[in-house]
Amino acid sequence: MGPLLVRQARWIARDVLELQLTRPDFGTLPPWEPGAHIDLTLPSGLRRAYSLCGDPADKGTWTIAVHRVPDSRGGSREIHDTALVGRELEVRGPVNRFPLLPAKGYLLLAGGIGITPLLPMARELTTHGLPWRLVLGARDRSRLAYAEDLLEWGGNRVLLVPQDEAGFPDLATEIAAAPPGHAVYACGPTPMLDTVLSLCPTAYTERFAPGDDGTQVTGTETEFEVVLCRSGLRTTVPADRSVLDVVRELLPAVPYSCEEGYCGSCETPVMAGVPDHRDTVLDPSERATATTMMICVSRSASAVLELDL
Repeated sequence: MGPLLVRQARWIARDVLELQLTRPDFGTLPPWEPGAHIDLTLPSGLRRAYSLCGDPADKGTWTIAVHRVPDSRGGSREIHDTALVGRELEVRGPVNRFPLLPAKGYLLLAGGIGITPLLPMARELTTHGLPWRLVLGARDRSRLAYAEDLLEWGGNRVLLVPQDEAGFPDLATEIAAAPPGHAVYACGPTPMLDTVLSLCPTAYTERFAPGDDGTQVTGTETEFEVVLCRSGLRTTVPADRSVLDVVRELLPAVPYSCEEGYCGSCETPVMAGVPDHRDTVLDPSERATATTMMICVSRSASAVLELDL
């Protein structure tokens, strides 16, 4: 995409900062659909993925919202603590791994900042007159981002659940009440998404943190060899380092963002070998083909792994 200018920053909820990005010349931005995300390179060099949460009909502005996480790896703290308005940031994308697929209706379940990819979905469904219901939970009312917008579009189709007043959203009841043919979309913390998938295995989910549902394998690691076919290079991935770490020493420009297996930025074609998938991006059918992997977290089940790099 190239550099975009941070035109505006505003607080939309407690510890949630919204940024509006435009071309420096106010030109038209590439089109995107609900569920898409972009990768930002922050002033420190950190790369992070954020869902677009504005209006796809606005061709001149991209909007993201970032929750400040005190114990994060630095991305959210940097965005909140750095004077970014007026600065240009390198942006890649948009990429959509969480598309809004055709259905008779929709149940949208959001936890905290997980509202960001679902917000444009609600806007899109409202525009097209499709039935939908959205449940948004957060620790308290001050953290219910975009609550006013949602109530304006959805009225009684929107349920706000501040935890300190009402406890956790009743996901089982909401999913059971969804009419036949309605798709379930969910985004939020890992425990919430694990619950959603246990109740509705066909739900579409997006995680903002690595899951502990078996895709993030822990235990004793082993080293293996990686061959970078296009570059003609071969190297060893030690037990205590990721493929991405090792590859970046040889190919610094290799794309990446979250480093936790959920954004898809580092997806790399596999030429030979057996990947040990540990991401939350690929579905089971994609994993079975063993033709691609997320090199930030996934490893190798074979002694040698050949990548198209």
